[in-house]
Amino acid sequence: MKSLRQFDLNLLVLFEALVTERHVSRAAEKVFLSQSAMSHALNRLREQLDDPLLIRTEKGLQPTARALDMLPEVRAALRQIERALAPPTQFDPTTSDRLFTVACTDYFEAVIVPELISHLRKVAPQITVEVEVITEDASQNDLENRSVDLVVGMDATDIVPHHLVVEPWVTEKLVCLLGQQEHPGTYQLSLEDYVKLPHVVFFDQTGDNASTIDHWLKERELSRHHIARTMNYMAAAKIVARTDAVATLPYHMARLFSQLFPVNIVTPPENMPAIEMTMIHHPLFSNDPALIWLKQQINLFGQQVQKSALKAYQ
Repeated sequence: MKSLRQFDLNLLVLFEALVTERHVSRAAEKVFLSQSAMSHALNRLREQLDDPLLIRTEKGLQPTARALDMLPEVRAALRQIERALAPPTQFDPTTSDRLFTVACTDYFEAVIVPELISHLRKVAPQITVEVEVITEDASQNDLENRSVDLVVGMDATDIVPHHLVVEPWVTEKLVCLLGQQEHPGTYQLSLEDYVKLPHVVFFDQTGDNASTIDHWLKERELSRHHIARTMNYMAAAKIVARTDAVATLPYHMARLFSQLFPVNIVTPPENMPAIEMTMIHHPLFSNDPALIWLKQQINLFGQQVQKSALKAYQ
């Protein structure tokens, strides 16, 4: 027999039909070939396998011992190939026990996760969602080796490896958070007052703290002075509650902290840009039905909070 590279694997489909049917015409009909084409295929099989495979007897064509030995192995191999080539099975959240790992910002964890888990308990009771902080590995190696399924909540201005799939997720208005003791009442900050205040600023997992706000200020030949920088919104809110500093953060986070700490939500200077957050996955898993479904659920709640923030500032 020739090596596998020299063997025409398409002939295995015809071999199965021939040995199963033991009749050239019926085998040809089964695989939609002409009788002459099937006869030619049988001759090629005999040549490549160095065996007659089917021998004419009084009872018609009968398989040789070699053909009978090969048939179950070939049949199993063909079924396995068919399964491998079949479209992905439809994901059923009602029965799936899939574990999803999401690396996220504290915005996603505080604003989205409670509502998301409550929803999943109703529509996908056996699914588990684990959240972890975003690290540099999470947006590189972890997505590829699937220890993380999604990275959610990063600022659209954050640097992300170019090979990853970055999709827009939520755009939300930024507001200012000020301590009630140092800044009683609610009002709108002028741009002049905003840059005079001490700031608590945020940085991403790479340590970069050049945010959309800083770029916006730079366009106006302005900058802000920070007294602290953190990756954590809650830490910023606690600092603001105890100092004269201001933190600029998404509306829903500010609303949450205004219920927990002695802080006020203050309207930022006019024309301050909104924050654009993203959802990131590895292209290896773009067609995973389960991941597509999870992204749909996360997008659903993202749209809800986005509408809520817009309504609050109409």
